[in-house]
Amino acid sequence: MRARIRGVAAHLPARTVTSAEVEQRIADESGGFAPYRGIVERMSGIRVRHVARDDEQASDLAVAAARKLLANEGVGPEDLDLLVFGSASQDLVEPATAHIVAAKLGARCPVFDVKNACNSFLNALQTAEALIRTGQYERILVCVGEIPSRAIRWRVRDRAQFADAFAGYTLSDAGAAMLVERAPAGGVFYRDFAAESRAWDIGTLPGGGTMHPRDPEYGYFAGDGRRLKDAFLLAGPGIFLDALTATGLTWEDFAVVAVHQVTLSYLTMLRSVLGIPPDRLVVTLPGHGNMAAATLGVQLATAVEEGRCGPGDRIALLGLAGGVSLGVVFAEL
Repeated sequence: MRARIRGVAAHLPARTVTSAEVEQRIADESGGFAPYRGIVERMSGIRVRHVARDDEQASDLAVAAARKLLANEGVGPEDLDLLVFGSASQDLVEPATAHIVAAKLGARCPVFDVKNACNSFLNALQTAEALIRTGQYERILVCVGEIPSRAIRWRVRDRAQFADAFAGYTLSDAGAAMLVERAPAGGVFYRDFAAESRAWDIGTLPGGGTMHPRDPEYGYFAGDGRRLKDAFLLAGPGIFLDALTATGLTWEDFAVVAVHQVTLSYLTMLRSVLGIPPDRLVVTLPGHGNMAAATLGVQLATAVEEGRCGPGDRIALLGLAGGVSLGVVFAEL
């Protein structure tokens, strides 16, 4: 018995902010420091990103995507056996944001959160697949709501602090949802995950945990992009290339290869190293920014809407996340 991806949908906040507007806000709020004009887009490849309204929560973005998905598939909230919220963002420290999503959606099934930075959604799919394959559930809603815009440092002291906070200027808000069901054939047919946990401190959002429970200074994203890139290279492309060897496939055998996207230069390098044909990628970064754990869901929903993949097609999901984590899932729709 397999776990099949029956459908996927995405939700993007209507408000967008350009990279030039990001730079201007930093200059306006920093009282002296101003970034070089054009540096954010030049370094990241991002033109615009989405920003949720002040009264919206991570759960709201997940619910908007989930409602669209369930309507598309003709499934009601009462038909769900399990709801898994896989996201780096959360409404509260406790309880699990999955409870809030379920309450807003009107679902009465068991719920829980899965959290692993930008691989949260991919790990939630991994968990859902395992639970279906072991016969515990038949229909699972996997959803994500990301609002990393709430953790961006706008008041910058100097160039060093700007560099430390730069990862935040790439981030974008988004929601996605995926319906995973028991099926006799097709579905997920390969999955593998790896971690280089010695690099956990390269990119962090420290506030709210036991290290820094209430210090507002630690409520912002911080990281070293160069060290993070080196850590991904150290973990190596092996997990992705091994997946091809294990299945006897090539990237040309997939209708779509969805890859987590942080900067355009890193995506270009990774595509080159892995040998992925450009026409298999769904390049969302320039117009949507780094959507954290929602990235793969939004890419797959975009590909489906554009007619680039459909029932019977193979798709590949390649995940990269702080920590450092890597993951790959192959599935037949």
